[in-house]
Amino acid sequence: MAQPARAADLMDPIRAAVTEVGRRIVGQDVMLERLMVGLLTNGHILLEGVPGLAKTLAVRTLAEIISATFSRIQFTPDLLPADVLGTMVFDVKTQEFGVKKGPIFGNIILADEINRAPAKVQSALLEAMQERQVTIGGHSYRLEDPFLVLATQNPIESEGTYPLPEAQLDRFLLKVVVSYPDRNEEKEILLRMSSGQPIAVQPKLTPATIIAARREVADVQLDQRLVDYIVDLVRATREPGPLVAYGASPRASIALAQASRAIAYLRGRRFVIPEDVQAVAADVMRHRIVLTFEAEAEDVTADAIVQKVLAGVRAP
Repeated sequence: MAQPARAADLMDPIRAAVTEVGRRIVGQDVMLERLMVGLLTNGHILLEGVPGLAKTLAVRTLAEIISATFSRIQFTPDLLPADVLGTMVFDVKTQEFGVKKGPIFGNIILADEINRAPAKVQSALLEAMQERQVTIGGHSYRLEDPFLVLATQNPIESEGTYPLPEAQLDRFLLKVVVSYPDRNEEKEILLRMSSGQPIAVQPKLTPATIIAARREVADVQLDQRLVDYIVDLVRATREPGPLVAYGASPRASIALAQASRAIAYLRGRRFVIPEDVQAVAADVMRHRIVLTFEAEAEDVTADAIVQKVLAGVRAP
């Protein structure tokens, strides 16, 4: 009888996967770490950044190092739910209708420029993200595990975009803001990419390894004092004031606990410390805080609210 994999055995391919992604992606360590958090917690990730910061390349590379299926969906204003989910088609030979599955039936789904799709498409995607199933022709079809939506959006263009509804934003475990590389990193990017030759990467992870690692992450110790700390942080975003219309939901508390466990695991610990919680607090809560018009008029951001909350809630 095969012995269950140990944490040390699982960490080797995970570290190898991170190293392999680093062959193509220079800098952006935070983004890569957050993508691994999504894999290890079965949580969807929203990447926001200006064009050219390797968001799409990072997701595609992540899919390549996993022996899993990958689909890219380019979201546009004329996209239909059937273009994402699939539809019923008539087979002339059998004289029967059958299901033609759409690109959502994959393990890693890149939803490129997700905020360019209209409400009907977002609604169809919401069922897949939350229920891990889709409905076609009145029948429900389960999606394979792992199933991960990694979405990108451009924050500087508003023409032809549709703001994501709060209910859908809440389904993303993390919203990661991708920033520019520093000067040395940009030089390295130039040296690697200016030749025009593709950089090959090798598969390092399997779906079975990811699922086993998720069980290890779920066993990472979360002290009761840190449970209280997480709840206090999330509840602090709901305190009445002129800047916040709605604070983070209880789903944020769950997401913060899951992400903190994954960060601790990736950093080689079997227990969570306050720094793990603080590291992912902004990524977990920035898209779950709804600001007032007054806050927008004063250029106050959700990140500023999160930093204020972190400064005001005492860590254990």
